[in-house]
Amino acid sequence: MSEHNLFDADTLQLLDEVREEGYDPYPPKYFPTHQAAAILSQFSDLENTSVTIAGRVITKRLHGKAGFAHLLSGGTKIQIYFRKDNLDEDTFHLVKKRVNVGDIIGITGDVFKTHTGEITVSVSACTLLSKALSPLPEKFHGIENVEVRYRQRYLDLIMNEDVRKTFQMRSAIVRSIRETLHHEGYMEVETPTLQDIYGGALAKPFTTHHNALDQDFYLRIAPELYLKRLIIGGFDKVFEIGKAYRNEGISVNHNPEFTLMELYEAYGNYETMMEISEKLIMGIRDSVLQKDTIEYRGKTINLSVPFRKMRLADAFEEFAHVDIVKLQDEQYAKEYLKKEKIHIDKSLCWANIVDEILKKKVEPHLSNPTFLYEYPLPLSPLAKKTSLQSQWVERFQLIMGSLEVGNAFTELNDPVDQQDRFLAQNEAKQHGDEEAHSFDRSYIEALKFGLPPTGGLGFGIDRIVMILTGSESIRDVLLFPQLRRREP
Repeated sequence: MSEHNLFDADTLQLLDEVREEGYDPYPPKYFPTHQAAAILSQFSDLENTSVTIAGRVITKRLHGKAGFAHLLSGGTKIQIYFRKDNLDEDTFHLVKKRVNVGDIIGITGDVFKTHTGEITVSVSACTLLSKALSPLPEKFHGIENVEVRYRQRYLDLIMNEDVRKTFQMRSAIVRSIRETLHHEGYMEVETPTLQDIYGGALAKPFTTHHNALDQDFYLRIAPELYLKRLIIGGFDKVFEIGKAYRNEGISVNHNPEFTLMELYEAYGNYETMMEISEKLIMGIRDSVLQKDTIEYRGKTINLSVPFRKMRLADAFEEFAHVDIVKLQDEQYAKEYLKKEKIHIDKSLCWANIVDEILKKKVEPHLSNPTFLYEYPLPLSPLAKKTSLQSQWVERFQLIMGSLEVGNAFTELNDPVDQQDRFLAQNEAKQHGDEEAHSFDRSYIEALKFGLPPTGGLGFGIDRIVMILTGSESIRDVLLFPQLRRREP
């Protein structure tokens, strides 16, 4: 058999037999009147009423002239009942001999409740809608190989109710975020994911090439600089929910492709962004979770507001037992890193040292939502200084469940200062820092027309979903996470 032919002779013969018996294994249309969830929730209104539903057969117990099966319809399981006396001869033959676990069927019948109390549909008509040519995993063992779960997510969704619930909750979380922002007067927009200059974060991009223009482009690492152009253009409150891409390692907390929500508000600052961050989490808490506390990685997280606020320097003193300012001294920093057994692969500059200690020594202590604020200038090339001569900027990160889920600035709107910071980043890039910010001439040109005082906020949707669904890995909340290509 050719490597490109995935169907053996027995499979093709099965399809021929089904067709020869007069059944179309893949008919072109079918119109259900109900889904399982509606039947189960509206039983009192639908009892003894005829309904038409469709779904995948996930169990089948047919003995002699009668039996039961379960359909997975719209993500909800419902029992159906077959009885020979209720079906014509061809349909009963179809049900008994040709409908198997894994097949998708449509049925019509009356809704009733069995003597054990299970809501059921008594089948009077059945149609084969899609013949499954591969068997489902064995029910009681499910899918034990984690990579198979990620690579064949459709099987994971069929077999695992908890997985379906995770992605249903993800959808509800994103919907809640949108509803809160619309209620607060933000306008949803779309900006380019293919950019000629990447920016908005310190990260290594993915590079591609546009043939017609004969020019390299980058998959965006953040939408920030385009969204701030819209603030300059007069839209005072904007947000975007979309994909961003960073050419970095894969871990339980990182995926190269991820979903980001960014918003910008004219005449706001990082304190305004703290307020909207609380409103976003409160909205999810009230509309989706409907409880104040959750468990994540063995710790209880209290989602009550107001969230704790803590200067980054104070957090370093309390949790890392180090003076963040003294870490600018390379020898002092080396001695601390050696004592704490912290390894840094990047250049040994203040920004990278602070960032690594933050992840290793500070974030693990922060389970309840906490705003860490006032960051070193080198870590934040797009944020406004706390004062003209300060080495600190008006920035916070929202830490929850020991993970960074939010990042916000009072946005830098001084075009001269922004140019100087881009030049400093450009110098770092020339010295080998692949994550340094690119010099964006067109953004400086936009700033020259005046960016009002502005607050900006980014939320990592995937990490928020991880925490709120109790998922250990980011791959568990991505329908199709990045995986190494499988050889044929």
